[in-house]
Amino acid sequence: MIKLKNYIFGYARVSTEQQNLDRQLDALNKYGVDIIFNEKMTGTKRSRPELSKMLDRLTEGDTVVVESLSRLGRSAKDLIELVDLFEKKKVHFVSLKEQIDTSSPTGKFLFSLISSACHYNL
Repeated sequence: MIKLKNYIFGYARVSTEQQNLDRQLDALNKYGVDIIFNEKMTGTKRSRPELSKMLDRLTEGDTVVVESLSRLGRSAKDLIELVDLFEKKKVHFVSLKEQIDTSSPTGKFLFSLISSACHYNL
């Protein structure tokens, strides 16, 4: 199967039904994402159906964008595992708030520094 396009996927999450996703969705749309997956549930839940759907759709060359690292990972360990998965799938990762973009050498280095620091706090 030939892939015709690399997609930019956005992921947004708030912890409760009462919270609003608008700020995150605005940031993702401004960045130019093609498809946004969003959910209203605590990040401490192991099962996040929309995140799982996004992960299933990712293919080499795609990009995942989040407004903030805290919206993606349940913990530092979870975040590192997700970004490791992106790397294995050859998918780029962008966090807007932290200005991380793993498609560049600087972004990869910055994330590896953050990951190293997190390993000591797990």
